[in-house]
Amino acid sequence: MTDTQVPTAAASTRSYPDYSRPLWQRWLLTRESAVIVALIVVAIVASSTVQNFGTPVTLGFLLLDVTPILMIALPMTFVIVTGEIDLSVASTLGLSSVLLGVLTKAGWPIEGAFVVCLVVGLVCGAVNGFLVTVVGLPSLAVTIGTLALFRGIAVGLLGTTAITDFPFFWQNLAQQRFGTSGIPVVMVLVVVLVIVFALLLHATPYGRGLFALGLSSETAAFSGVHVARTKFIAFLLTGLIAALAGIYWTLRYGSARGDNAVGLELSVIAAVLLGGVSIFGGKGAMHGVIAGVLLIGVLQSALRLANVSSDAINIITGVLLILSVLSPRILAWARGSRARRRRSQP
Repeated sequence: MTDTQVPTAAASTRSYPDYSRPLWQRWLLTRESAVIVALIVVAIVASSTVQNFGTPVTLGFLLLDVTPILMIALPMTFVIVTGEIDLSVASTLGLSSVLLGVLTKAGWPIEGAFVVCLVVGLVCGAVNGFLVTVVGLPSLAVTIGTLALFRGIAVGLLGTTAITDFPFFWQNLAQQRFGTSGIPVVMVLVVVLVIVFALLLHATPYGRGLFALGLSSETAAFSGVHVARTKFIAFLLTGLIAALAGIYWTLRYGSARGDNAVGLELSVIAAVLLGGVSIFGGKGAMHGVIAGVLLIGVLQSALRLANVSSDAINIITGVLLILSVLSPRILAWARGSRARRRRSQP
């Protein structure tokens, strides 16, 4: 390929804002805005129809419940924007939880156990990143395998028992609220993570490289993006934050078990896709992901208060996941059909 052909290839895959529309339409008529509106509507309806939903106590438990999902959804957004996926995050969380319990029981200071858990999370992410970026295996197959591997190690270390002896200070900190507001103290950490990941995605060359990879790996490489390193860092971040979520999960529930957070990856991926991130990569925004996490959390909390079974809640989450994948294709088909009709008119 000659030098003159490179800009042409880049131009064919790069997306530009539709400046033919007014600014308010480009800001408000988006997938992310629709999710935010849906979140507000569902919260209002739930507050008016479900008993005790709108109380500070319910708000506190809602935020505590969505905290691990929101934590993991941040780096998962990076991975999916590149066109990859990581199904092993819940198993990494479980392995981190088991390690925290085993090391604490063995007499380690809990702060040292925190560091070991985070390092192991980085190792888990590095395993996924190496197999995907260096070996060249598809991320779906790799993370299905590591999902079973990491969960198997966790169960093998602890068996069917549970460790529940943790320092009171850390357990209390994981559940403590700000006065009577119902807002948990752990939300300070969550807000910091949201700001860091939002800036990385939307205000740095690394974030632009993630979107470029999702649109076209070849074009991204021509434009100077280090393809393997960019994806590898994304998988490292998912492993690290999943391990951090495992520490929080253990302290919040006061129990380290090999089966902690089984199936949590479904809620994480559903929230990311519901928030407007394309499963094919190259599109997404962090505020939409946050709204997607909160929307699923509000729905699940309201349904539990309405005495809906956990199986039904899982079905609803699965339906949301399917709709998240289908809706962009349906909207694109509808726009294409409308454009073709307009062109066919004299």
